[in-house]
Order: sequence, then structure tokens, then C-alpha cells
Amino acid sequence: MSHCHDEHEGHGGHGHNGHEHDHSNDITPALHHSLYQHINFDQIVTMNEAVIGSGKAIVQKTQAERMETEPELVSDTDEQILINIPFTGQVKLHSIQIRSSPSDSAPRTLKVFINRDDVDFGLAEQLPPTQTFELSQTSEVQELPVKRALFGKVQRLALFFEDNFGDDLSRLSYLGFKGEWMRLGRAPAHILYEAAPNPNDHAFTGTSVNRLRDSISKRGEGD
Repeated sequence: MSHCHDEHEGHGGHGHNGHEHDHSNDITPALHHSLYQHINFDQIVTMNEAVIGSGKAIVQKTQAERMETEPELVSDTDEQILINIPFTGQVKLHSIQIRSSPSDSAPRTLKVFINRDDVDFGLAEQLPPTQTFELSQTSEVQELPVKRALFGKVQRLALFFEDNFGDDLSRLSYLGFKGEWMRLGRAPAHILYEAAPNPNDHAFTGTSVNRLRDSISKRGEGD
């Protein structure tokens, strides 16, 4: 199978030549904000996981837990894994963090799609990905800087781990995301927040004004 060799930033610290063209785009990964609290964990869907809920479990690991081997996501019938991850708002994605292993079960090719809730294995094989990464066989956390221009308005991600390094099954122990988060509908929510607490006060004030006007009018007629 042929693989995309254009996105060498996916090597996560390996192959420095592949990182050179991204240095002008990306600040030090450690300075990025974690998007952990902005992931909609209840809506995460993982396809071809051997243990139900294990995909969500590795995303729920905190930064402090990223080096722990358990829980682990293991594929079921073959080496492919597809994870759909929604956020609670819109994010500017900076990087994806992945931890696998030095073994042949480590995923090799990752294709990322944004803002689609219909991606299954069939579509993932056909659609052009937003970005493709080639991963490494390592137990270290791989930092995958994304192309900022393509990931500026992300509401959900579909991560398609297409193959591995030769094992029948694929294994992952951590997934994390860094970037900037923005609440959807922020301005309308602010307006509703200001107006909602006092609807009765507004109605009462208007009624009082009308009564005052009626009173003045009646006095005028009486004069």
C-alpha cells in the first residue's frame, strides 16, 4: 500500500528533516493549551475496538496519565481503527498527541478528517483527508503538529488509523489534543443571559407606564 510522505511532521520527534517546513507555523508544543476539558466524551464513537469503551478511555486519560499503559485501545477484527471525537465548541487545533508502542502493533498511517459525523471505514478509504501523518514505532508520546490553516474551525475530528507495522491488531494507549477553544454562539448566549433574568420586570415597567399615561389622559379630559 502506498502512503502519503508529505506530512513528515507526524514522526513526532523522528526525522528532523520532515519538521523543517513546519517550524514557522508552530510554536513550542508545550505552550499550547490542552483541549481536554472541551472534548464531548459521551459522544466519542470508536469503530473496531475489541473492548467497548476503550477508545473513549484512552482519550479520557489526562496529561499526567499519558504514559500509563492501561487502559489500552486494541483493534478487533483487523488492524484498522476509526475514532470520531466531537468538541463542545469550535477549536483551533494545534496538535494531536498519540502514544502507542515500539512493537509492530503501533499504528503507522493516520488520516484525519474534520467536521464530519458520517465517516465510517468505507468513507475513510475514499475521502481525501484533511491531513495525513506517518507515525513512529515508539513508546514516547508523539506530538503531531497540524497545518493551522486547515484546522482553524474544528468542531469534530475523525481519526482513521489505516494500518500498522505488520501486526494483525493495532494498539494505542493515549490520545490528546492541544489548541484554542471558542464557545459556539457566544454572542447570542450573552444577549440571552442579560435579557432572561428580568422579563417580568420589563413587562411590569411597561404596564406601569401605560397606566400613568391613561391616568394623565383622563385628568386632561376631566379638565
